[in-house]
Amino acid sequence: MKPAAARILISALRAQFPNTPIHVHTHDTAGTGVASMVACYQSGADIVDVAMDVMSGVTSQPSMGAVLNSLNTPNKDFNQEKLFQINSYWEQVRRLYRCFDPGTQATNTEVYKHEIPGGQYTNMIFQANSLGLGAEWARVKEAYGEANDILGDIVKVTPSSKVVGDLAQIMVSNKLSKEDVLDGAETLNLPNSVIQYLQGYLGVPEGGFPEPFRTQALKGAPVVSGRPGAELEPMDFVAIKKDLTERFGSWITEKDVMSYAMYPSVFEEFASHFNRYGDVSKLSSDMVFQPLKIGQEYVYDLGKGRRFYISPVAIGQVDPTSAEQDVFFELNGEPKRITIKNKTSAEKVVTRPKQT
Repeated sequence: MKPAAARILISALRAQFPNTPIHVHTHDTAGTGVASMVACYQSGADIVDVAMDVMSGVTSQPSMGAVLNSLNTPNKDFNQEKLFQINSYWEQVRRLYRCFDPGTQATNTEVYKHEIPGGQYTNMIFQANSLGLGAEWARVKEAYGEANDILGDIVKVTPSSKVVGDLAQIMVSNKLSKEDVLDGAETLNLPNSVIQYLQGYLGVPEGGFPEPFRTQALKGAPVVSGRPGAELEPMDFVAIKKDLTERFGSWITEKDVMSYAMYPSVFEEFASHFNRYGDVSKLSSDMVFQPLKIGQEYVYDLGKGRRFYISPVAIGQVDPTSAEQDVFFELNGEPKRITIKNKTSAEKVVTRPKQT
């Protein structure tokens, strides 16, 4: 959102709805977020979203400190020293999670052209790299704008933004232009998310679906009329909990049932990981994200009366035939050894089934 547009929008909303709270959320991909949030506040917004300075900017939210210091009359309750202290804490936290940093190091006003939402921008960088399209990132961004036009220039929020992104990735992977997609809609295998969007599972976009692209792409597939949720069958939460308990164990809670109902495959992956490795949330972040150092003692508190002292001692050589290696460590002073699979070496091992 640009500052001038923010003033027009918020002023109009405030005039039309004088007693309704206005909450503004944005990302700072283009670098105009601070100016836009100040404009929103001055135009009548009640709440604007910001982020701690060290976590702000680029695809995150605008800087809290910058917004507060940009106001002509800062809030009298604004204690800058406390803000500095909190910011120092999050600076340390961010260092622990640096392995997840997407690498977006600067603002880019190109967002006003391709319109990739800030929250999706970093996800698409990761997806492009995982698909081998990292070197074609410029084309991916261009294709996103083209995909948006193909789908009718829709409002891009989760999950509609993912629909646009999925189509863009397919276009780049298969070297398809906007015209190629429009002309070949009847023969192309489009992503499932695109088909479901065109069927109406996300609702009907403002202005309707793009035709004849929709009809050609669906190839006679059924469509949803009206609100998608109105046609859903009632969900049996009791049965879901029973099924999850039988598959994963008695630790399943109502919260887990809700997670499964919304994201079934994601929860199943989490539950399998939980049953194999335990509750890793009890471990400190540096122990999870960084390799343990040989000779250093680590303390794990897994609950009342359950404290473990672990010291890595040595790592054995990789067996070239099995890609396995031994890891030696001390657990509460006692020597231990486990055998693990070296994933990097496992990719190079060629196995041949024994003939019988």
